[in-house]
Amino acid sequence: MKILSADIVATAAGPSQFPREGLPEIAFLGRSNVGKSSLLNRLVARKQLARTSGTPGKTRLLHFYHVRRTGPDVLLVDLPGYGYAKVPRKERHKWQQLIEGYLEAREPLRAAVLLQDIRRDPQDDETLFVEWLHARQIPVLLAITKLDKLKKSQQAARVRELTEALPVQRDWAIATSARSGAGIDTLWQTLDTLV
Repeated sequence: MKILSADIVATAAGPSQFPREGLPEIAFLGRSNVGKSSLLNRLVARKQLARTSGTPGKTRLLHFYHVRRTGPDVLLVDLPGYGYAKVPRKERHKWQQLIEGYLEAREPLRAAVLLQDIRRDPQDDETLFVEWLHARQIPVLLAITKLDKLKKSQQAARVRELTEALPVQRDWAIATSARSGAGIDTLWQTLDTLV
């Protein structure tokens, strides 16, 4: 599978701004600074499609990216991060409403990819999010990010720990690195089974 092009088609603060293209959608969600934008850029082989930042809470709206490829076209959706962010609590509450509203009501949504930093232990937020998605019959993939931050000798054991800690299918837990490209092909292959 080859990426032909990737472009932002919408930045949305609410349902009225969501695209009406009807393409299958895959949502990317996770804690602030988990590496969503970096992983999205690597998936589409572009350096600056999704803006990256060292500041938690940079993504505040839903960003829809149309990916044209030799396989079926898809929309990748970058959701605001949850957890710690340098923004007022009221604004974080708006993000939660926006995210939950999108996930609950979006007909073209085919799967959610939950990102988990390999160096961090899952918190209640991640477990509850997975259970919330399961209750709504939304398939959940686990993308374990920043694989390159651990020594090779530590990687397999840590991936196993995270896979056991979160209620996801074992073959839907994929260790990735936006820097090295590890796991990117496997992630696309797994997503294609759902698209």
